[in-house]
Amino acid sequence: MDLKKLYPILFLFLSFNFYAQGERFKEKREQIKAMKVAFLTSELDLTPSEAEKFWPIYNTFDDKQFELRHQKMKGYFKRMQDNELDKLSEKDAATLLNQIEDSEEDLFNLRKKFIINLKEILPSVKIIKLKKAEEDFNRKLLQQYKDKGLKK
Repeated sequence: MDLKKLYPILFLFLSFNFYAQGERFKEKREQIKAMKVAFLTSELDLTPSEAEKFWPIYNTFDDKQFELRHQKMKGYFKRMQDNELDKLSEKDAATLLNQIEDSEEDLFNLRKKFIINLKEILPSVKIIKLKKAEEDFNRKLLQQYKDKGLKK
């Protein structure tokens, strides 16, 4: 077979493969998001009025937090692979460290603004319950992931 004819077919196959992986990631993220909503709803016991105001604020916060963690920091972690770390100059390492610190500060400021917004609609006790419920959910999710890995 002519190599020139093989390249477009190979490219098309790889494109579909990457698209499918992206779609699976989106599906998993949506499943996790739905589980999280159900979990937080049961843990927080929001009134209908609170829920109406809470969920738009929470969803915006959650989306921005995801973007910060997975879009910005993804690039940093790629550069921090074992074989790449040894190749970093001190200047590049300092620059990378500053970028990571900036991202961490952005996450902190996002959460701080989120809490300020929540104080307008929820009592402090429920905000603390939210923090605990998020941590409990993350632990539960991690445990499910570990259990699934052990069954394979």
